[in-house]
Amino acid sequence: MIRLAFLASNNGTSLRAIIAAIEAGELDATAVLAVSNRKGALALTFAAESAIPTKVIATLPDPDIADERLLEALGGAKADLVILSGYLRRLGPKTLTAFANRILNVHPALLPRHGGTGMYGRRVHEAVLASGDRVSGASVHLVDGEYDHGRVIARVEVPVLSGDTAETLERRVMAAEPELFVQTLRQIANGECKLE
Repeated sequence: MIRLAFLASNNGTSLRAIIAAIEAGELDATAVLAVSNRKGALALTFAAESAIPTKVIATLPDPDIADERLLEALGGAKADLVILSGYLRRLGPKTLTAFANRILNVHPALLPRHGGTGMYGRRVHEAVLASGDRVSGASVHLVDGEYDHGRVIARVEVPVLSGDTAETLERRVMAAEPELFVQTLRQIANGECKLE
């Protein structure tokens, strides 16, 4: 059984889907911690209602202190994997080193296209449409020190339809992301997907 910690800044869509899969017996995992940089994050409310320990590590003037606090929380929870669920803060070097090849994120495009600094939310879908791509999708990747740079370990394609707007494309990609993340974690738990 894999022990999962979640980092979320807002709603925590991936967190919710993964917890639902665990509770339905579809994923051999346990949620050990949910951390946010925002006290009012809805992901924390959901986690607390699901009996998952929560912690707020606010953005601090000294990012090294926040990095140390996050690493301490993840280590204290004995997390095997860290799942980013809309976490809008760069991870520090101590956390990245201690959890190398064990931090996963889902990005709303087919990386390496349309990733990197500033490529989040609706901006990604606007870039896909502006490029004329006929296919978009979502990518689960390992997290390293650069935005959307780590090795892609799973992806799903979503067609770009004639007449799509950034909003319609975003909805279809977002609908595909939770199952992709759950399926990827299932493959990791079963030993079908190696992270190192």
